Amino acid sequence: MWWYVDALSDDGQYGLSLIAFVGSVFSPYYASAIKKGLQPLPDHHCALNVALYTPKGKLWSMTERPSSSVHRDACEFIIGPSSLHWDGQALHIDIDEWTVPLPRKIRGRVSVYPDQLFDFSTPLDAKHRHHWGPIAPRAKVRVALSHPDQSWSGHAYLDSNEGIEPIAQSFTEWDWSRSPMSDGSTSVLYDCQFLEGEDRLLALRFLNNGSIEHFEAPLRQKMPKTGWRLERRLRSDQPVRVAQQLEDTPFYQRALVHHDLMGERCVGFHETLSAKRFDAPWVQSLLPWRMPRIAYKTTPSR
Repeated sequence: MWWYVDALSDDGQYGLSLIAFVGSVFSPYYASAIKKGLQPLPDHHCALNVALYTPKGKLWSMTERPSSSVHRDACEFIIGPSSLHWDGQALHIDIDEWTVPLPRKIRGRVSVYPDQLFDFSTPLDAKHRHHWGPIAPRAKVRVALSHPDQSWSGHAYLDSNEGIEPIAQSFTEWDWSRSPMSDGSTSVLYDCQFLEGEDRLLALRFLNNGSIEHFEAPLRQKMPKTGWRLERRLRSDQPVRVAQQLEDTPFYQRALVHHDLMGERCVGFHETLSAKRFDAPWVQSLLPWRMPRIAYKTTPSR
């Protein structure tokens, strides 16, 4: 299971993504244990992934923690020295992490204030083994970091995913995007392909009054391959323009894009994941260099 946040500053100069994992789907250690026929506990493979995007470059961190370094309850999730806490009004993420392979500190607080909470979840696959649901499709964010020194506010998005099997056992790939609309709603496209069965497309618009509308998605538009030659596409009425490439890895990419939905030119976050690439032995051998596993003594704060 994981909780995902992305955000962009009001001036468009700063961005971030945060993912808090229980049973990290991208963990090479978790994947290795499963392939050996073991039944590892999800709590033994937790991580907080932090990605900061600035005009001066990117900082990225994802350190995995064992269950001895984790505490979670209804309102709090502690992952080593970092934590997430829901106070009834906002989700506060206190970050205390190091980047790899070159060590740089990431420390500070990110607070996400939902405009509207949604109690919505839907299966992504025919066997209902993977579910997705946005918690706050539109939110405000306040960022106050001491390392690196930055303070900004903007708009954000918060969702959750959960599954009962590794993603490579169900998916071949997916393309996902979220785009704020001019009326304050948020449009989400989730375009999934599977090892077995038909494709699954979600085209949903989340309104500020708490309602959800389905809309007719445009045709897929092919986008340029990434630096790692990862194919990607996005549904749009017109060709898609990549405004900024945020992540470019062998199996995953994230970008800010301009595309057209329902008569509007939108600026959205877009991601592509290739489960086939992720499961390849050569990719698995690279992951520990970006995802170290380190124990940390954890004490619940309340």
